[in-house]
Amino acid sequence: MDSSHPRLLGVYETVLYAPDIAAAAEFYAETLGLTLLEEPNDCRAAFRLEDGAVLLIFDPDCVSVPGRPVPSHGATGPGHVAFAVEPGGLGRFEIELRRRGVDIEHELAWDEGGRSLYLRDPAGNSVELVEGEAWPGRSYRPGDASARPAPARRS
Repeated sequence: MDSSHPRLLGVYETVLYAPDIAAAAEFYAETLGLTLLEEPNDCRAAFRLEDGAVLLIFDPDCVSVPGRPVPSHGATGPGHVAFAVEPGGLGRFEIELRRRGVDIEHELAWDEGGRSLYLRDPAGNSVELVEGEAWPGRSYRPGDASARPAPARRS
């Protein structure tokens, strides 16, 4: 890529789909501790993560309708999202998930030294919690301002 090509700085928002927004919003807020940006409605819940990224949960029936202010979108089948967990936090998450009766579907130790827990949200989406590094290359360190863009505001 030539140096005049614009750079992407990071993922600004990620979307998962769930037909029951209230159940999904409760799971991500209460079980995983994400911060709601605003009160959920029948079509959407929005969360801000500490690195500035946004997680949106949409009812697929609402967002697949043409003529919305943004292009229609959607997906079928379970989606996947992976969240970076603070150092030392995965064990505490495991205890909290088990206390809440959330099944841990899979545990994995990565060659790069990281560790992941996989679980399902109420809509069946695969949720991965990663402590440490799972991919080769630069490490992701939550809280490292040089590894993430500054949060931007949408108008």
